[in-house]
Amino acid sequence: MYPAEIVMPMKGEMTEGGFEELLSSEAVDNALTQKGTSLVFINSVCGCAAGSARPGVLMAVNNSTKRPDHLLTSFAGFDIDAVKKIREHLLPYPPSSPAIALFKDGQLVHFIERHNIEGRPAQMIAQNLIGAFEEFCN
Repeated sequence: MYPAEIVMPMKGEMTEGGFEELLSSEAVDNALTQKGTSLVFINSVCGCAAGSARPGVLMAVNNSTKRPDHLLTSFAGFDIDAVKKIREHLLPYPPSSPAIALFKDGQLVHFIERHNIEGRPAQMIAQNLIGAFEEFCN
């Protein structure tokens, strides 16, 4: 588990951007059974989270004409039970962090794994997500 003093600023980036933290497995199940679209960001301490994933996710949410109904996040290596439960909802995909998932009415409809984040600029991540928002969000 990562120390809180390292993780909290990275978590704060997302909560300040309007994301609700999922801190328990129960919170994950409750959030992912909501009607509508839910964007779930599994946050991470790695460089690709800082350089591409977090800025790309926030860029997409703030620059799309269509947005998910629910913005949700958990932190890998810190929110252990919540991330484990999110990963159950992401099967058959293997564990990945960072990772970005879009659910519609509880069903996974779009997923960006770490290997699709590494080495790509935040703008590319944002464009990928905006395309998914246009397709699946109201």
